[in-house]
Amino acid sequence: MPARPFTLLLAFALPAAVSSGKTAMAVPVPATQAPHASSAETSSADLARLAPAADPKVLELALAAMHCAQAAGTGKDAQRLAVIDYSRSSLEPRLWVFDLASDRLLYQELVAHGQGSGGDVPTRFSNDDGSHASSLGLFVTRDTYVGHNGYSLRMDGLEHGINDAAMERAIVMHGAAYVNPDAGKHMGRLGRSWGCPALRSAVAKPIIDVLKDGQFVFSYYPDQNWLTRSALLKCPAAGLAHRDVQGRHDSA
Repeated sequence: MPARPFTLLLAFALPAAVSSGKTAMAVPVPATQAPHASSAETSSADLARLAPAADPKVLELALAAMHCAQAAGTGKDAQRLAVIDYSRSSLEPRLWVFDLASDRLLYQELVAHGQGSGGDVPTRFSNDDGSHASSLGLFVTRDTYVGHNGYSLRMDGLEHGINDAAMERAIVMHGAAYVNPDAGKHMGRLGRSWGCPALRSAVAKPIIDVLKDGQFVFSYYPDQNWLTRSALLKCPAAGLAHRDVQGRHDSA
């Protein structure tokens, strides 16, 4: 297991080709669009432009958390960011994968959540082993391996007490046959994992390959405890100081 160069030691709780839940299509980079020199140049407005179906406030939080982690020394060379919005139905695309260096949206995809988190829209999140629940917050990706669920990507949680047990819990990104939109329509939800962000088998490997080795994954839900206490959203580098990070989710 690789060493962890960074974990916030504070107590706080805090988704090439674009693909929908059914088909994938290449999205070319406009010829007039110059690549970014670094991820630090990417703004939340850039992400919102690339992914108009995503909640811009969620994208802003994801970018803020990433900038905070990078300021602390983690993932300084990261070029890709995945954002998962668990406040949406599992039957909707709720995973966006951005290439920050080239200013591109690579994937817009379905993603499953843990059995312990609830039905179609999850409402419970945990860092506890055996909970079979998904965890919130920012993760940095590590290496890949082939295990019980096939080709898989390790994710190291950066939020103390919220997702920092991800490595021990084997919370990884992997493909799964139960991430099936057709079967999901009959069940009223996708199949569920034991806490992992599971993907359609057809897209799992290419998504894992663009996210492996030091990229970022941000998992969101309007959990009041996490939003109000997250050090990753409150550090100066996040750029969210003196602002209401709960946004439109105040009453959630």
